[in-house]
Amino acid sequence: MSATTWIVKPFNELTPHELYAMLRLRSEVFVVEQNCVFLDMDNKDQHCLHVMGWQNDQLVASTRLVPAGISYDEISIGRVVSSPLSRGTGIGRELMKRSIDEVILRWGLHDIKIGAQLYLRKFYESIGFTQTSDIYLEDNIEHIEMILHPSH
Repeated sequence: MSATTWIVKPFNELTPHELYAMLRLRSEVFVVEQNCVFLDMDNKDQHCLHVMGWQNDQLVASTRLVPAGISYDEISIGRVVSSPLSRGTGIGRELMKRSIDEVILRWGLHDIKIGAQLYLRKFYESIGFTQTSDIYLEDNIEHIEMILHPSH
């Protein structure tokens, strides 16, 4: 696996290249791979911090860190995505660890809420999230809400 360069920026500091790469990766995974027609550009990105993992000038992973009060009452990590070419390398775990660390750095030790696809429950539980809702459908995909109580 190539070395990953991690960058965190607010929306208004993203370069056109970074923004394009982020939206393209999200479209590749959420729309094409998961065969889900939905409007990814939901007017929340502009309020978020964006965590991006780059390898050899290719965006391989990203999240958006959503301040409290925008998606949920709690701070949230959303649009968690990794490139199909980088899966199985630990990039998703590293992405979530860096995202959680960045939330703590920027906003302190507060609960972090996510809307997770149900099939990823065990992955998120292994990071410390616990399920807090029943299964619900979002864009025709089973999801659950989960919370992390950071402790470091």
